[in-house]
Amino acid sequence: MLSTPLTTKTCPPIAPNKRWHRLTTHDLILVLRLGALLLQLGLSWLAADTFGLQVQGEYLGLLFSLELLFLCLTVAKRRWIQAADSRLFACLLVDTLLLAMWLDVTGGATNAFVSLLLLPIALAAVILPHWAAWSLALVSTLAYSAMILTMPSCDMVEHNMDSHFLGMWFNFVISALVLTTSVALLAKRMRQKEAELAYLREHQLRQEQLLALGTASAQMAHQLATPLASLRLLWEEMAEEMPERDSLTEFDGALARCELSLQQLRSATEDIRDKRQQTIKMSELLPDLEHKLSLLMPTIQLHYQFADDLPDRHILSDSSLLPALMALIDNGASASREAGHGACVTLSWQQDAHFVRLTIRDYGAGLDSSRVGVLGYQLIDSAKGLGMALVLSHSSLERLGGRLLLRSLGAEGTIAEVWLPIALTHSAADNLGGEDA
Repeated sequence: MLSTPLTTKTCPPIAPNKRWHRLTTHDLILVLRLGALLLQLGLSWLAADTFGLQVQGEYLGLLFSLELLFLCLTVAKRRWIQAADSRLFACLLVDTLLLAMWLDVTGGATNAFVSLLLLPIALAAVILPHWAAWSLALVSTLAYSAMILTMPSCDMVEHNMDSHFLGMWFNFVISALVLTTSVALLAKRMRQKEAELAYLREHQLRQEQLLALGTASAQMAHQLATPLASLRLLWEEMAEEMPERDSLTEFDGALARCELSLQQLRSATEDIRDKRQQTIKMSELLPDLEHKLSLLMPTIQLHYQFADDLPDRHILSDSSLLPALMALIDNGASASREAGHGACVTLSWQQDAHFVRLTIRDYGAGLDSSRVGVLGYQLIDSAKGLGMALVLSHSSLERLGGRLLLRSLGAEGTIAEVWLPIALTHSAADNLGGEDA
């Protein structure tokens, strides 16, 4: 869980401007593009003499009409543009070309505001993939180079002015390279940090939910202990008075399963609290799983699809591993039963150098595609429950270094893949050490 740093002095937070706080990144881009258009209008018609712009008025009206029309079009289609990086790149590319045309009709390379070509590059470097920023940098450099080559020669101090404009061009290229490398790299790292923080927040929320479930389970287990003990005493008295009643045998079996489940819950709680783990062979785990299923869930029809003998690899285990696997199998059996195929579940396995993968397949109606990536990570309200068994199973496997992946087969059922890392035993470590030596 994330720890909150201690501070000796707290300051009241600065209230953000709510209007600007609601703006998305793409909305801010639209604001910047509108500002760039207003800047061009002001420079062309109000401050041309101040900054020495060589305005070709016969083209400006048509150019500004095109820019305003394109801006209005992108505002109307902003949701469609925001849906894909390629569309936003195309929008910035058109802006770059229009800006280059404005520079060309207001002095070309002699325009003091030629560095405005860096604005689309900077935006692409921050919010788009690397290829977008590099592409815009190439287009801007080519446009600037064309303006340098087509610039009329100067009659006075020709050599010095040419060197000055060449230096401006070189400075522009260096600035574009800096934006497309360092700024893009920093933006990428920031996005990675944001993704990591989002994952940690989700993980913390899931741990808090599991802590609440664990607390509730411990309380219920404590409350169930006394009634189960009373029922056991009552069964013993009834067995002495009516030893030949068949119903007492069924009652004894149901009571034994409840006591076993309570004992397993206590054992799992102690293992989690003390962080006790041990290695176990898969060839021992799977028969134990089958035995527990036959005892606690005798109606489940478990079929095996093993290509060869049971895997003889060691994995990490604790008291929560078997209940997690049993919960997945029970969910699959329920899905198959609801689809009219009986409580049928198929279990298969594969292994490589690092993982053993158990595949649990049911024959139900499949999972909703919108929930496949959420099940097992958070509780979901549905007609069949909250998905608590999947959340608990995923947490148990994650604690052992494994993971749970769900894959829907549509109307043919669902596959739950359990990935368990292979543990390095002492003998294997000794062999590796001998080989290295």
